[in-house]
Amino acid sequence: MKTLFIAGHARLPAGMAAQNLYETLTITAEIDSKYSVIVAASCTLATQHGQDFVHHLLRGHSLRDGIDEPLRAIQTLYLGKAGSALQSALKDLYKHYEQFQTKLSE
Repeated sequence: MKTLFIAGHARLPAGMAAQNLYETLTITAEIDSKYSVIVAASCTLATQHGQDFVHHLLRGHSLRDGIDEPLRAIQTLYLGKAGSALQSALKDLYKHYEQFQTKLSE
């Protein structure tokens, strides 16, 4: 299986533990290049539990279907301070995915 690695970034809100380590939140995703399915995902949340939650939330989702579903899942299921930053980072990741797809079709 061939995969792509894409990252998305967003600013973290003030007062978060992760902000002591990073100024931005990053979501990375390894994506199957044939079906655009997220095989693995990671993020720079401070706790392993938060990182695992994001991985499980995104794994198996095809970016061909857009990102409305995982954005809604973050909005309704993630109740921490980084919710907006997670959504913004996912939108940024998706923007990079779309740019890659545009380059492929040229």
